[in-house]
Amino acid sequence: MAPRLLACFQRRSVSSSTTSTAENATADQASEEQRRGGAILVELFSSQGCATSPEAELLISRLGRGDFELEVPVIILAYHVDYWDYMGWKDPFGSSQCTVRQKAYAEALKLDTMFTPQVVVQGRTQCVGTDQEALLSNITSAVRFASPSFQATFQRPSADILQVSLTGALRTKVDSQGASVMVALYENGLVTNCPKGENRGRVLSNDFVVRKLEKLCNVKDISAKKTISGTVNFSLWEGFSSSKCGIAVFVQNSSFHTFGSQNFQLPDNL
Repeated sequence: MAPRLLACFQRRSVSSSTTSTAENATADQASEEQRRGGAILVELFSSQGCATSPEAELLISRLGRGDFELEVPVIILAYHVDYWDYMGWKDPFGSSQCTVRQKAYAEALKLDTMFTPQVVVQGRTQCVGTDQEALLSNITSAVRFASPSFQATFQRPSADILQVSLTGALRTKVDSQGASVMVALYENGLVTNCPKGENRGRVLSNDFVVRKLEKLCNVKDISAKKTISGTVNFSLWEGFSSSKCGIAVFVQNSSFHTFGSQNFQLPDNL
């Protein structure tokens, strides 16, 4: 990925908001009652190697704490990309999987560049991650869908594996175009001393950091009420603490549009 295609947005940058015109929805026309009930998926693409990402991280941490008193619930996921690692500091939470996911969004939203920090809302709109006004506007204006009705069970078949089993209905009809049910394991309360790179000398705080992302299943031609089940296994990292972690489940089509999301906190004693 050529460096000229990447950007680390500074505070002065003008944010942009893009809405895909091709709404190839896999969802049926949910009732207004359903639309009012579901959470909004907010995804941040960030890096400890980007000078302005810490400001965006603080913004989404405040969002997660409820500082903005929004009338809509949100589910937040922060993906740390790895394409700034060459700048002198290797982000300990960065991964090529996160970079690939951001690239897919750039293509789906028809953007000319990939940059950090970037926020994507419901897979349909995006803005610079430090732009509070644009972020809140995108959230409050986002299309909403009923949250899935999954029941979750958690097991540790071995010390380094977390097994998550889900059973429930998507509460959104999926047509022949199909959709994927994704499961993210995220961690809060991460603190890193950064001795090198663009943020050298700073203590960086990160919440909602996606540590693992797995696909539960692919679905197509199913009703909103049909029960589906599946299990994903997450390999765990040294220092894993269930009290700091949560699970987010979300449904996306091939255009990366989100059609419902659900959040679970892990048991403290897992």
